Amino acid sequence: MMHDVSIKITSAEVIDLRVPTSDKMLGSDPFHKCPDYSSALLHLETDCGLRGVSVVFTVGAGTDWLCYGIRDLCQLVVGSSLMDFANSPITLYRRLIDHHQLRWLHDGVFRMAAGAILNAMWDLWAKSLNKPLWKLLVDLSPEFIADCIDWRNISDALTRDEAIAILADRRPTVATRESAMATMGPKAYCTAGWLGLSDAEILDTIRKLQTEGFDSFKLKVGQDLDQDIERIRFMRDAIGPDCNLMVDANQYWGVDEAKRHVERYRPFGLKWIEEPIARDDVLGYLELAESFADAEFGFACGEQAASPVIFKQLLKSGAIQYCQIDAVRVAGVNDVMAIILMAAKYGVPVCPHGGGIALCNLIQHYGLWDQIAVAGHSDTQLVEYIDFLQDAVADPIGVKGGCYLTPTVPGWGLEFRKEFIQQHRYPDGHVWKHRDKERMGTAFEVAEVGVSK
Repeated sequence: MMHDVSIKITSAEVIDLRVPTSDKMLGSDPFHKCPDYSSALLHLETDCGLRGVSVVFTVGAGTDWLCYGIRDLCQLVVGSSLMDFANSPITLYRRLIDHHQLRWLHDGVFRMAAGAILNAMWDLWAKSLNKPLWKLLVDLSPEFIADCIDWRNISDALTRDEAIAILADRRPTVATRESAMATMGPKAYCTAGWLGLSDAEILDTIRKLQTEGFDSFKLKVGQDLDQDIERIRFMRDAIGPDCNLMVDANQYWGVDEAKRHVERYRPFGLKWIEEPIARDDVLGYLELAESFADAEFGFACGEQAASPVIFKQLLKSGAIQYCQIDAVRVAGVNDVMAIILMAAKYGVPVCPHGGGIALCNLIQHYGLWDQIAVAGHSDTQLVEYIDFLQDAVADPIGVKGGCYLTPTVPGWGLEFRKEFIQQHRYPDGHVWKHRDKERMGTAFEVAEVGVSK
């Protein structure tokens, strides 16, 4: 499948990028009160001029931890051949994930750093074929995809043969689906109701998005119940009865507190309640699903679920009704393939988590692969989108009629603008050089953030 089998990785560069989104409270929620949207940006350079690119999204402090981890792991790929990776992506996956010493660190920063390298290699492979990443995935055979997945801890929920059967069953309609999505990609939704924004600011965002065709919106909740009810009612009145409305608590409650809050949300026609409790509390999600089995909304989780094993439990048990993969939380394409296939087996819509710096550039490819070749439809899925920081890259996300425009550039489309890097490189970029040190990195601490009116 490759055009040039001699491509070698010659060097790696990791860049700490941070944007002071805390100044305008963009991205604010109950836990992440004043986030600075950030990314660890990886460039894998080669001897042919192509570059493999990936990002790992964070919200400020800790980006430097990821940068160190990615830089450290890169010594395992510099000097390697792209052909070796393309022939067997699982080999590099296991070399990283099963490292006999680093494996002790388990998930979190370690898995995210490994995912950065894997995603950059997939990007490089797609570029070598002059294909967008989604197209590379769509064109891979079911057997090859199955061979990219680590089956050791998930085959009790989905076997290799079952995965191949799901993909093979979709093959007859892939060309039709690909044609249907050639221009207009996945249907999108956008968070308009960040916790730190006033009603007027939220309404301005809603009206702007509605002019772009959006009919699906999300609101942050979680601190004061009565205030949350007021804000949900405001959002529902603002968007009308026919639009999709979701709420997101960002894991702020325990199970009992979640029940008290969610019970009050019944009258508002919500589509889902997102992350009401801890990201890995599978038993808690199952209890919530059972307690609200008669509700018209479902529960969504996954943007901070750190491995396919957590997703296996959430999906197999019926604990969640919407699967929110994140492109950089787990170990890259290999892990996400496994999760999307498990979701397909259990009939759970995949609604990827987006936002941040260039996360949407990645997740649109997964939405396309799922809706063309795995689920094979677009009837139940929504893919997250945010309406700021899209100018960080040379090929920004396009939206029209409330949908993503299908990307055509090779790879992920993660080529960052040089000006953006110069402005936001941490800590010596222009926006950081003269900033108050108390509003930078780990030293930046905040008290509770109230909701403006």
